[in-house]
Amino acid sequence: MTRSHYLLLFTIGLLFTSIIALFEPIPGYLDSDYYFAGGLQLVKGNGFTEPYLWNYLDNPAGLPHPSHSYWMPLASIVSAGGMLLAGQSTYSASRILFILITALVPPITASLAYSFSNRTNMALISGFLAVFSGYHAPFMPVTDNFGIYILLGGLYFLLVRLQRPWFWFGVITGFMSLARNDGILWLGISVILIYLRKNQLVTIKEMTSAFILLVAGFILIMAPWYVRNYFAYGSVMAPGGGLTLWMTSYNQTFTYPATKLSYDSWIMHGSQNIIRDRLWALGQNLQNAVAAHGSIILVPFIGSGIWLHRTDERVKAGCLGWILLLATMTLVFPFAGARGGFFHAGSAFQTLWWSLAPLGLAASVDKAITRCWFRESSQKIFQIMFIQVVLIITLFICWVRLFKLGWGEGEQKYPEVENQLVVSGALPMDIVMVRNPPGYTMLTNRRTIVIPEGDISVLLSVADRYGGSYLVLEPQAALPGIKDLYEQPDSDTRFIYLGEVDDIRLFSIVGE
Repeated sequence: MTRSHYLLLFTIGLLFTSIIALFEPIPGYLDSDYYFAGGLQLVKGNGFTEPYLWNYLDNPAGLPHPSHSYWMPLASIVSAGGMLLAGQSTYSASRILFILITALVPPITASLAYSFSNRTNMALISGFLAVFSGYHAPFMPVTDNFGIYILLGGLYFLLVRLQRPWFWFGVITGFMSLARNDGILWLGISVILIYLRKNQLVTIKEMTSAFILLVAGFILIMAPWYVRNYFAYGSVMAPGGGLTLWMTSYNQTFTYPATKLSYDSWIMHGSQNIIRDRLWALGQNLQNAVAAHGSIILVPFIGSGIWLHRTDERVKAGCLGWILLLATMTLVFPFAGARGGFFHAGSAFQTLWWSLAPLGLAASVDKAITRCWFRESSQKIFQIMFIQVVLIITLFICWVRLFKLGWGEGEQKYPEVENQLVVSGALPMDIVMVRNPPGYTMLTNRRTIVIPEGDISVLLSVADRYGGSYLVLEPQAALPGIKDLYEQPDSDTRFIYLGEVDDIRLFSIVGE
């Protein structure tokens, strides 16, 4: 591989992801809304605080609230970095670094692939798989962790070949943990690699040194965040995150009060339901593994590539780490995992899978040639077809996500909703209850709190405690406990129906 090859992949990746970004004028979903809104807070000089509540897991005292108590801050920091570089507090500016990070993924993937085979054509195919990244493609340019996680995973696997990579493993793991809570699992992968090298680290001193360097690199990155947490919460870890262990449905992410989530409530869910939930999560996660991580067509060739290089410590560590992640997102956090957590977290392994897939394809074609099924010239034909099929899959996914379904989850209606509320008498200091608080605040600058999971009495309790004056009720938020209010908006005297914007119904909250 030459510099021109890497530059080619970078350029094509930059162009492709920039074109996708043109059709994504807003962050588009809660996670991306949250990270962009967090970046805006940093650029405005408000630090790690937020004028909205999107869950109640840490028993928040009110607004403003310490930010990133559930999700980690790296994507917001990168978002703020783009805006500072551009000198503009806009969504377009916030994506500058995300697009550049995405463009770096193909050359990093090609470099990793070349280290397996020393063959330029194999490395280039891997690089193009990273450009046309299937289900990841629509999410790479947005203010989320996909590009960050894929890039960090690629750098991690590239560093494995170093004789003493332990400190740098700690640094990368620190950044991964700063991006996502599950990044800490990569400390476990690093420990696996230390074990795999037990024959090289023959003395206790060498083993101890490896662990110390690993932890030192990790602490170097994470210590400032832990210090911030200590001053914000009185502990190095944000409170409330552990309560997700006891969830029995995804909607309990929005439970109020959070004390409803406990070991006792989890046990009362029943062993059959607990097992059923995890079997469901396993099915969902395996579907994500095939569709998202393997772009469907890559799966058998990734498997073949894994088998061919099964003695390589990167493959061993990658497979064991992926299994560890699957187990965590199935057994420990089944609802978060099945609702996107496994898709997000598993992206860190993508560069490894993209590196192995062309090698698996080449081995399969070679085997077919030896059996006289294909001519010797078939390799190039299949390699070209391989890229073409992946490109078609990626374009189809982008078309569905961006055009058929439409980008966004209803946030684009919030400015019109806000105008209607102002016409109805909403004052600047009034707080709105809504399904997507970061998205609403991002587009309107109004303080917001999330509609809690539960019935009307729970909603009113939250409104009373946190000062909610208005309710923006979308169909997606009209869960069984408050569905009657959506369907019969004049039926409850504790709410004044103000009308609707499309299918979003607006209320003034009178209370008890």
